[in-house]
Amino acid sequence: MTVDDPTVTRPATAPAGDPPSSSDAAPPPGAHRGLQFLSRYGVIVAFALIIVIFSIARPETFPTTENLQAILANAAAAMIIATGLTVLLVIGDFDLSFGSMISLAGGAAVILMANHGVAWPVALLVGILLGVAGGAVNGLLTAYFGGSSFIITLAMGTVLTGVEFAITDQKTIFEGVDPSFASIAQNEFLGLSNMFWIAAAIAAILWLFLDKTEAGRYMYAIGGNPEAARLAGIRTKFLRLVAFVIVAVTAAIVGLLLSSNSGSYSPSFGASFLLPAFAAAFLGSAMLRPGQFNIPGTVIGVLFLGVIQTGLTMLNLQTFVINLVQGAILIAAVLLSRLGERTT
Repeated sequence: MTVDDPTVTRPATAPAGDPPSSSDAAPPPGAHRGLQFLSRYGVIVAFALIIVIFSIARPETFPTTENLQAILANAAAAMIIATGLTVLLVIGDFDLSFGSMISLAGGAAVILMANHGVAWPVALLVGILLGVAGGAVNGLLTAYFGGSSFIITLAMGTVLTGVEFAITDQKTIFEGVDPSFASIAQNEFLGLSNMFWIAAAIAAILWLFLDKTEAGRYMYAIGGNPEAARLAGIRTKFLRLVAFVIVAVTAAIVGLLLSSNSGSYSPSFGASFLLPAFAAAFLGSAMLRPGQFNIPGTVIGVLFLGVIQTGLTMLNLQTFVINLVQGAILIAAVLLSRLGERTT
């Protein structure tokens, strides 16, 4: 028996008739199963309770089809970048530059159309290629040159912002965007915007990639033990580079879709996605597979955050109250889901 507290001493062999202390007693089977359930589904339970609470508080506006459509549409961009980020977190790396990539890709496409008369498919392709290039640079500097992903991507974010400002001159642009480009995100299908359907498709593709392909399983292996994965013959450096490219490309797609949806560009509009994307991914790691990043969990995390934001706004709360409540709910939800991890 292991004694965690070195200040506590016990006999080497307890008398046969001594009952175990209360601290050594195993939890009852029912309690064990309850903790396991909370570990996997605690956040989902909290999510359901939040929906019920907001529905009772605002029965005329919250539990409506229109509000559901609005929540899904507003969550689309965050879902794309958060699921892309999940791939990188699975492998054990970070990316702090994707907010800048969102702004750069969207700004470059709008500038090419508005100021240079470039056809929208070409502008779209340029935005995607910027994502590929930015992700490849991050991957090379971290996986092949040994740089810290935290420091490298933080610096790369500054570089990307500098490039964005150089090509856009930090000007807001409202004219010259091709209507066909704008229709990519603005059109609807079955009552939901194209942005949502694109986000759902990307989430499904990334889920299939991580959970159903050999490369995805290798990424989980790298995240679990990079050295063991390398010794097993897995191309750890290349897969890390691929993960960085995936994040950057999803960021570029978000930038293009947001520019399409608004038909305009404003400087640094992607910065606001940094913390929500990480929050959704980490919240997702606290459900379904506790302690492991996964695409379904991230999707639920994005929707959870969207419901909270919408519900608190409908309650007409001040901004500082919304921030406090959001933080408290996230902490409580994660702690609830972590409660049973020791029993798994």
